[in-house]
Amino acid sequence: MALDYAVIVVYLAGMLAMGWWGMRRARSKSEFLVAGRRLGPWMYSGTMAAIVLGGASTIGGVGLGYQYGLSGAWMVLTIGLGLLALSVFFSARIARLKVYTVSEMLDLRYGGRAGVISGLVMWAYTLMLAVTSTIAYATIFDVLFDLHRTVAIILGGAIVVAYSALGGMWSITLTDMVQFVVKTIGVLLLLLPIAVVKAGGFGEMRAKLPTEYFDPLGIGGETIFTYVLIYTFGMLIGQDIWQRVFTARNDTTARWGGTVAGTYCLLYAIAGAVIGTAAKVLYPKLPSADDAFATIVKDELPPGVRGLVLAAALAAVMSTSSGALIACATVANNDIWARLRELLGQRREGLSKDAGERDEVKDNRAFILVMGVAVIGVAIALNDVVGALTVAYNLLVGGLLVPILGGLLWKRGTVQGALAAMVVGGLTVIGLMAAHGILANEPIYYGLLASLAVYLVVSLLTKPTDEAVLAAWRRRLAGEGPEDTNGPEDTGGGGDASRPGSVPAGSPAGSPAGSPAGSPG
Repeated sequence: MALDYAVIVVYLAGMLAMGWWGMRRARSKSEFLVAGRRLGPWMYSGTMAAIVLGGASTIGGVGLGYQYGLSGAWMVLTIGLGLLALSVFFSARIARLKVYTVSEMLDLRYGGRAGVISGLVMWAYTLMLAVTSTIAYATIFDVLFDLHRTVAIILGGAIVVAYSALGGMWSITLTDMVQFVVKTIGVLLLLLPIAVVKAGGFGEMRAKLPTEYFDPLGIGGETIFTYVLIYTFGMLIGQDIWQRVFTARNDTTARWGGTVAGTYCLLYAIAGAVIGTAAKVLYPKLPSADDAFATIVKDELPPGVRGLVLAAALAAVMSTSSGALIACATVANNDIWARLRELLGQRREGLSKDAGERDEVKDNRAFILVMGVAVIGVAIALNDVVGALTVAYNLLVGGLLVPILGGLLWKRGTVQGALAAMVVGGLTVIGLMAAHGILANEPIYYGLLASLAVYLVVSLLTKPTDEAVLAAWRRRLAGEGPEDTNGPEDTGGGGDASRPGSVPAGSPAGSPAGSPAGSPG
């Protein structure tokens, strides 16, 4: 294992080094939170693929392939389809808004007051996504070093918190690019063909496994439909995903770069299912389907290659964990703490522009550290992570999908309708999870229907959104928002968001059943 250890140590040291390098670039709020809004197609595609393909997509995707065969690809396929839908239909408009959080978008569209509840829901979702990814370190480091669960969580979590806090989105983008390359080589180019060859090829796999392992719909139509509702729609509205869209240099980058990333996800989904199917041939009686990835890597790969593939799994976990962490910290600082500070009357005045930018970076760095410590603590203490993340994901989709997409697609939607949809959708989801169980399908089905019905009815019964607010919203969608000032190096035409609920000067303000792998990403 000495060679494998060396590969992993070099990889981890490289992550920290890139965090240190990123710190030198992150000198403004825009640079720290959204990489100055100037990523080109190559870096944008790589970092977007890295954030959505995490531990569950890798370890869990192989586990689903082990349990269901080729149809086990559906969970990751729905993630890829969601990213494709986001990129083709919405990413250009989202990028032009020049905001930092989903809640700011809601405030801009509805004229304020819509972002408080959404900020709390989004914070819970991103926190639990980070916790789930952090716990996955225990599985990987157990295979590598036979570490105790708590030590493994602290070690992996500390590395992610360190490079994320040092350079913010720049560090995360650079590390994500390395993780994307390592993941591609380790999983697609090495583990996939080796697993198929070790299993005797596709002919031998077909001969040894039941025919349902090769049925594209073998996992069940209801499970696939639930995956679409939770994961495909979840890709459309998650803060961790939107924050990557905000890094795009321009509309073309957001649209086509995201399309490339979504297509990559589809290939990754099929690869994971095939690897899991091969593992079923090699190890037909594993105690847990999610052990398939670690078992085939540990027993079938030669030294060095084994280290690289384990580094790929570590890369998958770290990319999702770091993306969720900065999203959680961004929401906590910009959507929750900033509003609380305003209520307490602690407005910051008298600062020069440069001092204000440094202050913003310092605040966001501090929130990453605080949220990172919280994530590590919760990960150590929590056992039912799948259940906790399912609650957060059901609340996210059930409470926020309709107000967000309604705001983007329907002019008649009002702030009263949005708030009612958030509350009713969220409460419906909570009530049905209490009645039917956390992993039941009913909460997300009826939560979405209730949210949609309330949004339509309340919006039609209340006064339309002020035309000045809609005019300001249309200008932002057209890319006419305030510009970031990152110096002559900024060629991306970035933009700095106004405070939540504000408008440009001159305008008046106004996991589901059948989901053994757990969480997305």
